Amino acid sequence: MTEDEAKSVSTLAKSDWTEIGLPPNEAALCAYADKLTRTPGACGHADVDALRAAGWDDTAIHDATQVISYFNYINRIADGLGVDLEPEMLQDK
Repeated sequence: MTEDEAKSVSTLAKSDWTEIGLPPNEAALCAYADKLTRTPGACGHADVDALRAAGWDDTAIHDATQVISYFNYINRIADGLGVDLEPEMLQDK
């Protein structure tokens, strides 16, 4: 993948990951991350089972859940305190 292609995929992923054409296992993980971020109370055993069916083992599911949850947590803290974005993050907007 060229640098321009990587930037294009990165830009698209920030707006709509469903349009990238990810492999099924990665799409399943992104769908889980999206659901855990937007509607965490709606997540449950069926979501974990879907990740297992997509080829993720329990360790990977646990690790992914930890990372997704941490980023949601820290972003909510930053938003709640009105923390400004770092300059390099503003360039990506």
